Amino acid sequence: MSFSSVAIIGRPNVGKSSLLNAIAGRRVSIVEPTAGVTRDRVSIFVDWGGRHFEVVDTGGLGLVDEVRLKEHVTAQIEVAMQEADVLVFVVDAKEGLAPMDDDVAERLRRLDKPIVLVANKVEGRKDEIEAHEAWRFGFDEPHLVSAKEGFGIRDLLDAIVEKLPAKETEETPHDGLKVAIVGKRNSGKSTFVNLLAGGDRVIVSELAGTTRDAVDVRFERDGKTWVAIDTAGLRKKSRVQDAIEFFSLARAEQSIRRADLVFLMFDITETLSQVDKKLASFVIDQFKPCILVGNKLDLAVEAGVPIEKWEAYVRQQLVGLSFAPLSFMSAKDGIHIEETMRLGEELYEQASTRVSTGELNRVLQVARERLAPKGPGKIPKLFYATQVDVCPPTILVFVNEPELFTGQYDRYLQNRLREAFDWKEIPIRIVYRRREKVELPDL
Repeated sequence: MSFSSVAIIGRPNVGKSSLLNAIAGRRVSIVEPTAGVTRDRVSIFVDWGGRHFEVVDTGGLGLVDEVRLKEHVTAQIEVAMQEADVLVFVVDAKEGLAPMDDDVAERLRRLDKPIVLVANKVEGRKDEIEAHEAWRFGFDEPHLVSAKEGFGIRDLLDAIVEKLPAKETEETPHDGLKVAIVGKRNSGKSTFVNLLAGGDRVIVSELAGTTRDAVDVRFERDGKTWVAIDTAGLRKKSRVQDAIEFFSLARAEQSIRRADLVFLMFDITETLSQVDKKLASFVIDQFKPCILVGNKLDLAVEAGVPIEKWEAYVRQQLVGLSFAPLSFMSAKDGIHIEETMRLGEELYEQASTRVSTGELNRVLQVARERLAPKGPGKIPKLFYATQVDVCPPTILVFVNEPELFTGQYDRYLQNRLREAFDWKEIPIRIVYRRREKVELPDL
């Protein structure tokens, strides 16, 4: 699948992530007034002027990183620049040009690629005057924008489209199967994503927490399009010390919400933490199909960790995900990756399954006959059911008193549905609605 690529380049804190968010019309990259917030390449797909292209946000060139990640960030930027068809060079009109801008401009010239010059943070006459200083780089007229206010974005997109190569090989991007890869810090999420994508798309380091954004990485497997959402590793909320950590936490939850499937990753050389349990709880609340992924199998084998006991331990700790399959792998060594991905495909197929109304009501009638719901006062009655959605399978059940169908009996009905249909490893959502008449007929 071939798309044109546009990379946003510039020194730290000129507003590259704000610009990506303005183009996307939503918060994609974390925006916070600290140099070096964007560490990975974060990208979106844009449909503009009859063209479909990827826009990639990068870290700041020239970043002096206090956590020893400078070489990793620089490598990410170099890859983005080499892969890009068009480079968007961003400078800060409010702060004014800096010597580092000249260094960036010189590096871009050597690439001999189409360049769109952007003067960001233009929010007054003084900023406009400062922006025109960027003429000196020799990249044609600077495009004046304010990513914060949304000013100049449409004209900028027009300029980008004009610079794109001919579209003979361009295809309309498909959404793909979205997989949220979540877990606590340093559980191996980014290593897994890079293995799937076939390249170092996400920074991998021995430092916990090197991924701050939720990074969408598109790849193809057996002719199918996937989108892996690599999220920042989480820690206890009491240790969320700044805005960056807060947004990373919110982004992980947002990624789970928009995913079709969740890979909940664990380091099997360690016990489960409160973060692991909170993530599992959020997955349960969102009714997301989920694979429990036990990573670092290579290290566990070396350390003599009994895998069967670890599986029993996880099942005991995460009772709410008792139906979810468990897959052991090593992202570092590529062990059992194919098995894990096939399991993901199978899980999504289960979640996409529809059953007929007749079949559904026959199963529920048998379930009712085996175990009638009990409650004080009114007798709970189940009248009629129909499937109204997939991913997850959502069953609308008409009853006389919805409040009588909670807790244990709701779980009983879910288990009966899992036994009867191809939903054995996925969550099932049952919605109870009041109805006064028409009891379930004999079918």
